[in-house]
Amino acid sequence: MNMQKKETAKERILRTAIKLFYREGVRAVGIDRIIEESGVAKASFYRNFATKDDLVVAYLERCNDELMKPFEEAKRRHPDAPLHQLYDVVDSLGARSEQPGYRGCPFLNTAVEFPDENHPTQQPIATYHLEMRRRLRELAERAGAQDPESLSAQLLMLYNGAMMSAYLERAAYVPDHFLGAAKRLIDQQM
Repeated sequence: MNMQKKETAKERILRTAIKLFYREGVRAVGIDRIIEESGVAKASFYRNFATKDDLVVAYLERCNDELMKPFEEAKRRHPDAPLHQLYDVVDSLGARSEQPGYRGCPFLNTAVEFPDENHPTQQPIATYHLEMRRRLRELAERAGAQDPESLSAQLLMLYNGAMMSAYLERAAYVPDHFLGAAKRLIDQQM
């Protein structure tokens, strides 16, 4: 007997928002459209998300969860080889720009849309950035990098630039440029 868990209204709203916010931008998508496309009642929307800002924060939190998966996957694939984990993470990060419908980093996109440092989106954006850097630093330490702090900062800066370049250049973007530069940075530290 196949008993699938029914998707909750909250999950439908969030799934719809993730698709639309990423594809079109947060400011471009209104609550009424999310309600319509998710098929929930307006009251149901507001029961789950008091404001659009609450929904945007939930969107960013879900993006954070997805964007951290390569670290766990690399650890699972190479449990006793931190250097291979680091290379694997770099490969996974670089591959994001080759996904269908790629439109840049959801955190960078949202940061540009909401420059006010007191806006509710700033906390999940900062959390993502710090968590990404922390994970890269810890992985670089375990891999034996000479200066894990610098390497993690350089890799994150390179990655952020690559993600924006991939979006801006689209068809002309060459993912191997990011991968080659990231691997050279790693190799210089070993």
